[in-house]
Amino acid sequence: MTSPNESQVQHRPRGALRPHLPMRPLWLCRVCAAAWPCPPGRLLLTMEYRRDRVALSVYMASQLFDATADLIKLNPNPAPTPAELFDRFLGCTAPKAQPATGPAGP
Repeated sequence: MTSPNESQVQHRPRGALRPHLPMRPLWLCRVCAAAWPCPPGRLLLTMEYRRDRVALSVYMASQLFDATADLIKLNPNPAPTPAELFDRFLGCTAPKAQPATGPAGP
């Protein structure tokens, strides 16, 4: 008899992406154990929300709110700084600035 995990692995299509989701209250990725959102998780979220960056920002802001409470309880000294948490959760939601092309006008 196979365990539920073995049967899930056997039926997963080749090339299927595993969701990089947070493991709470540690806020580590369930797949790669990096701080969530990990780089693959950010990429997957960006792809999922590619047509609605505002929804991605709202979702990540809600995750930031939950993570702040969890992480401060786990690590009160030193607690993560607001800047660190902002960069971690909302840094990937801002559109990238496009470099200026050509010489500036008069």
